[in-house]
Amino acid sequence: MGNLPSSPNAPPSRRVVVTGIGLVSPLGIGQEQNWASVLAGKSGIDLISRFDASQHSSKVGGEVSDFDPLDFIDRKEARKMNLFIQFAVAAAQLTVADAGIDPALLAGDRTGVYVGSGIGGIGTIEEQHQILMEKGPMRISPFFLVASIINEASGQISILYRSGGPNSATATACSSGTHAIGDSYKIIERGDADRMLAGGAEAPITTLVTAGFCAMRALSLRNDAPQKASRPFDKERDGFVVGEGAGVLLLEEMEAAKKRGAKIYAEIVGYGMSGDAFHVSAPQTDGAGAYRSMLRAVTDAGVELTDIDYINAHGTSTPWNDKIETLAIKKLFGEHAYKLAVSSTKSMSGHLLGAAGGLETGLTALALKHQVLPPTINYEIPDPDCDLDYVPNQARKAKAEYALSNSFGFGGTNGSLILKRFTE
Repeated sequence: MGNLPSSPNAPPSRRVVVTGIGLVSPLGIGQEQNWASVLAGKSGIDLISRFDASQHSSKVGGEVSDFDPLDFIDRKEARKMNLFIQFAVAAAQLTVADAGIDPALLAGDRTGVYVGSGIGGIGTIEEQHQILMEKGPMRISPFFLVASIINEASGQISILYRSGGPNSATATACSSGTHAIGDSYKIIERGDADRMLAGGAEAPITTLVTAGFCAMRALSLRNDAPQKASRPFDKERDGFVVGEGAGVLLLEEMEAAKKRGAKIYAEIVGYGMSGDAFHVSAPQTDGAGAYRSMLRAVTDAGVELTDIDYINAHGTSTPWNDKIETLAIKKLFGEHAYKLAVSSTKSMSGHLLGAAGGLETGLTALALKHQVLPPTINYEIPDPDCDLDYVPNQARKAKAEYALSNSFGFGGTNGSLILKRFTE
């Protein structure tokens, strides 16, 4: 078992809780639809319909169905936003509604916004480049840049609610959403804000992005059975499935949340980061980067390794990631690794890249609230290199006090969060 430092951090004076969860994903729109899909072990993955993928080696994706931006955004304003920004604004509105908070409380400098994205408005970039090549520079949209850049998701949300507190965006690949939530947790903990709308958003199902991942041989080729394409930890996994959407949480200082009578899903108690310093896209072969990220989160939380009951794994369904994440978990937790549960909700949603951490932290909070562990679907053939309890195929009722959520990104950027079940 990994050794914790002898003097873990003292408990923070300002505690941070999750009071709103807004999710837009292939599993549904709103946390109720997403959670119902998770409980049913329902896949949101199918053949790509957003563009003609007939010439791509991988033709599967996790698309958001039935999303109409005009349900959330004025038509004139929606024209200024790439789909990833529309997802983010919609998720923020779902979060605020779920939290039951008066939007007037979000105005002013005590509320901030922090939403990450790995790629941002790549679809708009592709579209405007084609216009440039075919029609010339005078035909480029005046909204091109503000529709594309990553920080505009946070910017649009802050404008919507007049939130003048800390406003930022992470672009740390598949760790973006987790880093945004972790950084926001620390912002509240140290007193720089009382509330943060935090998470990630991504709209990467485009012909260029898909072609790029195909060229890397990173995607599943299970085109004949798309709903079985994402199969984390299964021996026959052959690559990940690109997903899209957003996950935005409302984080609040606990006493302020209690004062307004908020419902509380979970408490955030630990955050860890690390860098592999190894390769532009492959994880460190001994799992040292993932190990350090998880260790720092546990240390920050001031808990014992044996206190962790559940891990929402990065679990991408690639041969290397799942093997190495399993190795890192065993390296850190030792014998306890075989007593805790590990699952990957990417088996149902696909990989939302920079939005993955927002979606998965939200699902982890719901798991603690409802005391039900999400399954890893499509787990059919055990892999000797992946020999933990992956909650195969069916959700499971369980007593869980602490849960860990992992996100690991290209460039070797890692993030881990620890959530605690909230009790009065």
